[in-house]
Amino acid sequence: MYDLRPNLIIGFHGCDLRVRDKLLNHPNEIVISQKPYDWLGHGMYFWENNYERAMQWAEDKKRRGAVETPAVIGAVLFLGYCCDLTDSKCIGNLANAYALMAERSRQLGRKLPVNRDMPHDQHRDKLLRDLDCSTIEYMHDYLVTKVRHDIRQKGFSQTKVFDSTRGIFTEGGPAFESSEIQARTHTQLCIRNLNCIQDFFLPRREVEYLPWLESARDHSAA
Repeated sequence: MYDLRPNLIIGFHGCDLRVRDKLLNHPNEIVISQKPYDWLGHGMYFWENNYERAMQWAEDKKRRGAVETPAVIGAVLFLGYCCDLTDSKCIGNLANAYALMAERSRQLGRKLPVNRDMPHDQHRDKLLRDLDCSTIEYMHDYLVTKVRHDIRQKGFSQTKVFDSTRGIFTEGGPAFESSEIQARTHTQLCIRNLNCIQDFFLPRREVEYLPWLESARDHSAA
């Protein structure tokens, strides 16, 4: 009952400048991520209310040669029926999906994927999350299959398919000496149902309010 997230929130997507401009001009031409190591499964990714982290990610991609000009696009999002991994119920559902996937892999004689470190990551944060991605996708596929089966058998289904996935991640090493606060902690959103993306926007620059106010008064008095 409480899995529906009714409020609109702001998300930021780090990308190349050409991708940003394409989304602004053609907002229905969305390309989702389907990499095997995506942290929250397949979909379009956003940093929740975190412009700086989105730009940081794009700049990191430039250093690795994957982005030419780092940029950020904003989006107004509705999470809908959300698999929120800060919620005990959703974590339990995901753990159950892992157990089913592990048993299925055992029966087929297959090895499970593993989460891996990237060579450049000195903090060993397991940035390549193949196991997590596979488990989340297994959960989503299980739900979709069940809904389709129910509709064929009964004409309806009480099972719901998730629109989005949300998780809080700690990474980047201590923010300061001996701290348990991590420098790159963030909330990440993965939008699966693209109807949850209400609109894209070009983020505004923050202005210094008091100097702007004085300038506005001077222009008003002139």
